[in-house]
Amino acid sequence: MQKLTVAELAAESVEMLPTRETLVFDLNAALIQAQNASYAVNAMTLFSAANSAAVQTVYVVQQ
Repeated sequence: MQKLTVAELAAESVEMLPTRETLVFDLNAALIQAQNASYAVNAMTLFSAANSAAVQTVYVVQQ
């Protein structure tokens, strides 16, 4: 971290932030879509097992 010189500090400027009333219409929306599917079939067999694994996918779009 460097120290500021007096000249650099004098060159800095500031501006006022907008009032809260100005920021009332700030909108934060997110579209979320999730999918999860898994299938296992064990039909007409004796002494057998069917296994199924699922992977979930989630999509988020934020504006």
